Amino acid sequence: MKKLSPYLHQISVSNGGLPKLRIPKARVTKEGVEGDRHRNAELHGGPDRAVCIFALEVIEALRKEGHSIVPGAAGENFTVAGLDWKHIEPGTKLSVGIEVKLEVLSYTAPCSQNTCWFADGDFSRLSQKIHPGRSRVYARVLTEGIVRQGDPVVVEQ
Repeated sequence: MKKLSPYLHQISVSNGGLPKLRIPKARVTKEGVEGDRHRNAELHGGPDRAVCIFALEVIEALRKEGHSIVPGAAGENFTVAGLDWKHIEPGTKLSVGIEVKLEVLSYTAPCSQNTCWFADGDFSRLSQKIHPGRSRVYARVLTEGIVRQGDPVVVEQ
């Protein structure tokens, strides 16, 4: 079976809260994905947490365990597919599409707003400390631009 090249599976935004809903394309600025809002600006958003990214493969693994999580549900803006997610860590630089460049700055803290996606309510499954390689990450925007669903995602050296 041929492995797919990494790509942007879904772009998600909300007017605050979860889940974030799919959109086909978006402008990404230093402040984040246009059209996306946060209920708690102290914990989410801003230049160092401009884009929240999560792996489709982690979502699919959680679904196989019986949880109802779907792309966008955990608050991520970008659901990516085909990356070796356990190696996406602070310092990793990503190109998304032909314009956008991001730098991963941190792992996200698990949020109680995600309780509803887990059959037993244990949202700590998204914790990097407890379950390494299953956390969402926050990235800052190095280069602004437009992204589209299906755009290639490349880990930069």
